Order: sequence, then structure tokens, then C-alpha cells
Amino acid sequence: MTRQKKIFLDEADMPKQWYNLAPDLPTALNPPLGPGGVPVTPEMLAPVFPMNLIEQEVSQERWIDIPEEIRQILFRWRPSPLIRAYELEEALGTPAKIYYKNEGVSPAGSHKPNTAIAQAWYNKQFGIKHLTTETGAGQWGSALSFACALIGGIDCKVYMVRVSFDQKPFRKMMMQTWGGTCVASPSMETQAGRDILAKYPDTPGSLGIAISEAVEAAVTDPKGETRYALGSVLNHVMLHQTIIGLEAKKQLAKVGIKKPDVVIGCCGGGSNFAGLSFPFMYDKINGADIQIIGAEPFSCPTLTKAPFIYDHGDVAQMTPLLAMHSLGHNFIPAPIHAGGLRYHGMAPLVSGALRDGLMEAQAIHQSECFEAGLLFAKTEGIIPAPETTHAIAATIREAKKAKEEGKEKVILFNFSGHGLMDLVGYDKYMSGALSDYEYPEHEIAENLAALKGYPLPK
Repeated sequence: MTRQKKIFLDEADMPKQWYNLAPDLPTALNPPLGPGGVPVTPEMLAPVFPMNLIEQEVSQERWIDIPEEIRQILFRWRPSPLIRAYELEEALGTPAKIYYKNEGVSPAGSHKPNTAIAQAWYNKQFGIKHLTTETGAGQWGSALSFACALIGGIDCKVYMVRVSFDQKPFRKMMMQTWGGTCVASPSMETQAGRDILAKYPDTPGSLGIAISEAVEAAVTDPKGETRYALGSVLNHVMLHQTIIGLEAKKQLAKVGIKKPDVVIGCCGGGSNFAGLSFPFMYDKINGADIQIIGAEPFSCPTLTKAPFIYDHGDVAQMTPLLAMHSLGHNFIPAPIHAGGLRYHGMAPLVSGALRDGLMEAQAIHQSECFEAGLLFAKTEGIIPAPETTHAIAATIREAKKAKEEGKEKVILFNFSGHGLMDLVGYDKYMSGALSDYEYPEHEIAENLAALKGYPLPK
């Protein structure tokens, strides 16, 4: 008997609305704060984002329509397949049923285009001609370059964290192929970059630094034709990604599964985790028994070790204060290969979900993650991105737990991207050149000392 490996949706069944978790959180979000601790108004954000996206950022509507023009572009790869990981299950000898949403099928190779297309489209509608952004591993920079090419009439400049710029040259080539411009951050192009290089000339860079450069480049455009685009953290980015979980719910229903027992995603800024998990958090808020796990690196333990505080999203403190779990905006991460997970803060909505007990967090060393990635590649055949291996490692942990307990659980995880541009990391792991790193408690304390006197969230 042939077993069903892939579960597809017809294009007509792709969601027509995004899900906004904000109005359903048990505890209301703390507002972003500007200078002097004053809540930020939409008008204060206008130099950075177009007003149509700001409206989504502050929305308290549960469901927000996806414009048909955006859906027509998403059809190029969506709905993405839901896949039963039979071979991984057999290798683990687990009674658990493991499913993964394959976001690696997008042209850019990850989940990032789900919001890149939306952000580029909304910016163009608002008359914006240029977008600036940052990128860690290069997936977001590639996705936004791709999106601008498809939307047309809008260009993209990417500030890429220096260590990833050096480790992943093909990401830069992808951006250039789609018409984007990519520079290593910190750079000499912005005051923020020059200040950092003067103080730390050999810095590997960080997402916080790259954000400072991208925001500065946007707000200093004398023509006002430039805006900033962010690949994670903010509410409207989480919103656009929920198409992942909404599709997954329909796909599970097609094979008779009313709900998964466990939902897992890797966590950096929060976007792919939110994309899969938020629609299931809606069910959990309404009584469903679902365990939701965010997996992060030991070297950047934002959810597992950082406090819930107000902090800036960037090093130069150009962004508003956000209520989130944060290691401190001066955090400089270890140069692990999961570049997309090296951010000091966590999305306010994800931080709120952790605070409210809707999810739990696990920190995992990169050696365990790469080992999980190799097992996945040898069983399911797809080489996962280093970021994605964190979700796979957490999935393997839960599958082994199900075996120990003798329980037939349904485990769903987000395969956030493939690793074909990350083979240098695999090579280093297999040759024994990678070591585990746990971010020291005293360095976290030093970073947080700089926040003394900042307001505290409720």
C-alpha cells in the first residue's frame, strides 16, 4: 500500500487572510516607547515604515485580508507542501508521527519571502522607491532582493553581518542576481558603521549593528523615497508569516488530524516560529492541549536566559524601545553558523507568548543541531539550513521522548529553509572544526547593565 508522503493544498485553498495574535494574547502587549519613555505613535514611525504597514503593526484586528495581488505572487511556490517524515521516524524508532512544513521550496530557499513580498508590495503602493535592510545569514537579504525584483520599480540595499558576509559569499551573489546591493556590516557608508569600526575594527558584526546602518540609510534619504524593511521581530512581519501555520492546519485536517500534540520552530527574531505556531496558539488560547516549543542556540539564549525588558532593537539605539526578551543591544554573538539566530532580542509577540505560558523554550548547542541536520539529510534527503537544524534537533528530542513514553504523538515542525548555501558550516562540523559555545552569564549581565534606568514592561 502506498503511503502518503506529501500533503498538498490547491491554490484556491491558500489562506485569504493573515492571523494577528496581538488581540488574543492573554496579557496585552506593552507599547513601543520613544524618547523620554513616551509611547510611540504611528506618525513617529513614518520616516522608517510606510503607513500601510504601520497600520498592520498596531492593528488589533484578528484577521487581516491578504491583497489579491500579493496572493498571485505567493502562488509561485505556495501553498508549500506538508511532508510526513516517515524515514526520520523509522531511523529514530519512534511511535510519533512527524510532519514538517517545507518552506525551503520558495525561490529564495526559506520562509522569508512570505513577508518580503508583502513588504515590497505595500512599500511600492505607498510610492517608495528604495528599501534598506539588514541580514544575518543572508536569507532575508536574498528574500527581499527577490521580492523587489518581482514587484518591480523598487530597489534593495542589504547590510549583511560581516561574519556571514565572509562565510556565505553565495548569498551575496543571490542578492546581486536579483538586483540587490549587498555590503558587509559594519561599513564605512553610515555614521553608525564608522563609529563601530573605530571602536572595534575587527568586529564580526551583529544584526543589531546592521539594523542601525539600514535604519540610518533609510531615514537620512533627503528625498524621502527610502524606507526600512525588517525580516523578523515586528508585529507585521509575524502577521505575514502566519500563512504557514494556517496552511498547515488545513493540510493536517486532510489526513484526519484535528491538532498536533507538539509544534516546533527555531527562534532567532521569531518570524518562522511565529508563522507556524501562532495559528496553533489561537487554538491553545481557546482550550486545545498543544505543546509549543521555540528552539534557540546556546550561544544566543534570548528566550532561555534573557530577561523580559524594554530594549532597543539596534546598537545605535535608533529604534524605539520594545518590550521583549533581550540580551542587551550591545550583544555581540559568537560566530556560529546559524547566522539567522544571532539576534539579541526576540519579537514582542513571541516574548509575550512565552510570558503568558503559551509556549516554552529550549537552548541547543550547534553540535547537536548539525548532528540532527545530518540525520535529516540522510533520511529525508534535504540538507537543512543551520537555523532549521535547531527545530529538527528539538523535534528529535520530542520524538525520543515519545518513544520512551510509548505515546503516538503528532509532532509538527517548520522546515524554515534549506542549507545548500551553508555547506561550509557542515564541512567544518564534519571535520571537527566547530565547537559549542555557551554565552557567559557575566557578559549578559554587562550588556544589561547598560540598560539601567530604562522603563520596565508590565
